[in-house]
Amino acid sequence: MYKTISGDLEIDLPDLFTVVVEAAVERETCLAVMIDEVQYFTKKELGALIMSMHKMQQRQLPLVLMGAGLPILPGLAGESKSYAERLFSFPDIGALSEADASRALQDPVKPYGVVFADAAIREIYDLTQGYPYFLQEWGYQAWNWAENSPLSLTVVHSASETVSKRLDENFFRVRFDRLTPGEKRFLRAMAELGPGAQRSSEVAEALSVKLPSIGPTRAKLINKGMIYSPSHGYLAFTVPLFDAFIRRAVPEFGHGRSPADGE
Repeated sequence: MYKTISGDLEIDLPDLFTVVVEAAVERETCLAVMIDEVQYFTKKELGALIMSMHKMQQRQLPLVLMGAGLPILPGLAGESKSYAERLFSFPDIGALSEADASRALQDPVKPYGVVFADAAIREIYDLTQGYPYFLQEWGYQAWNWAENSPLSLTVVHSASETVSKRLDENFFRVRFDRLTPGEKRFLRAMAELGPGAQRSSEVAEALSVKLPSIGPTRAKLINKGMIYSPSHGYLAFTVPLFDAFIRRAVPEFGHGRSPADGE
């Protein structure tokens, strides 16, 4: 029987998991918990989840957790509970390979007797950098634009304007509007330096400030899932194409203001 609710998530969630999994064991089955966007959990929520899984491991109960999140997730888990690194594995999924991207586009249309031309697949892969959601958008819009098979490079070019508009309005803009003016300026400085990972020192130089002064804004942007640190001293956007969107959203970039201006 489930214990009385204490009001403390780090006590109640492990107890709840235990009761549910014990019921599953009685029925000779197991349980899987799947959670997306784990990086948005509060420290308390993430700690409760980690403690729950620790209890499952200690008691050898048949529950598996599959969580997905941005590259900052291993760091957040370690900060919440130091033993998280031993409890979980954190495989880096990353972008799809060109071969997997091709399958993601071709397999759904094959049952309808439709194929993508090789040149169209290469173009979509180059445009999306293998990011799964972007592949989905370009494939969907190319399907809507096409009048016959194979879906050609011309179709992809015709669909690209629609895709870019949809991503700007429904994907990038939602994230951008959550930012303070100072955070937007920080990201504009990163975008000014080009795609890929950038040195923190070069971001500070672009902002015309000293390196230590960008620390607070950097931390806020990491916590919001906008950027991450792929290696010591470097920063990168968590999703591709965001640098291009930032340049469209903030066409002009000036120097000489603090990254905290306007906050």
